Amino acid sequence: FGNSPVRYWLHTNMLTLNGKKMAKSTGNNILPNEIFSGENAILSKPYSPSAVRFFMMQAHYSSILDLSDDALSASEKGYTKLMDAMNQLAALPTGTTTTFDIASWKQECYGAMNDDFNTPVLIAQLFEAVKQVNLINDGQASITESDKEELIKSMSIFVYDILGLENSKSLDQHADTLSGLVDLLIEMRNTARANKDFATSDKIRDDLANLGVLLKDGKDGTSFSLK
Repeated sequence: FGNSPVRYWLHTNMLTLNGKKMAKSTGNNILPNEIFSGENAILSKPYSPSAVRFFMMQAHYSSILDLSDDALSASEKGYTKLMDAMNQLAALPTGTTTTFDIASWKQECYGAMNDDFNTPVLIAQLFEAVKQVNLINDGQASITESDKEELIKSMSIFVYDILGLENSKSLDQHADTLSGLVDLLIEMRNTARANKDFATSDKIRDDLANLGVLLKDGKDGTSFSLK
C-alpha cells in the first residue's frame, strides 16, 4: 500500500497446448495448479513452479509457446542441470589463472536482457557458464578465487534475481534441516517432561511458538506445524 506495484508490463503471445489453441469448450485446456499437481490427462507427473517458469522463459515472451508434457519434461532436465551447477559453485577448486572470460560473459548476459528481455539468449549464456563449471570440476579449466566469487555473484543475480528461479534442492535441504532440528527439540522436550522438568518443556514449546513453529501433543506423540 502506498507503493507502485509495477512499472512495466509485458504482453505475452499465445500459449498453446499440444500444438492446438487452448479452449475450454474443446477440453484442450490446463490450469496452473494442474501443472503443479500433475492432475491433468496430458501430464505424466507434476512439475514445480520453477521448472514451469524456466520452460516459459526458454521462449521469447513475444513468441507463441506450446505447452506439452514432453516440452515440460525437457525443460525440467535443463532446470535441474542449471541448479546442479549452482550447487557446485561454492565448492569449485581455484587456481592461479582463469580460462573463462567472465567479463565478456557478463556483458553477453546483460546484453541479452537489454535486447527486449531476451530470456532465451540469457539462458543460453547461463548454460555456457554451466559448461565452464563442469570443465573446472573436471580439471580441464581453471578459475581464480576472485573470479569464482564474481561468477557466484553474477550467476545468483541472473538465475535468482532476474529470472526469479528457486533452487528446489537447496529449499529441500533447508526443509530437512528444519525438520531435524525441531525433532531434536521435541525429543529434548519429551525428556524434560518425563523428568517432570515442566519449566524447560514449556520454554521449548513457547520459544518454538515465538519462532512460528507450533507443537501439538497427541496420543501418537508430538507433531509440529508452521504458522
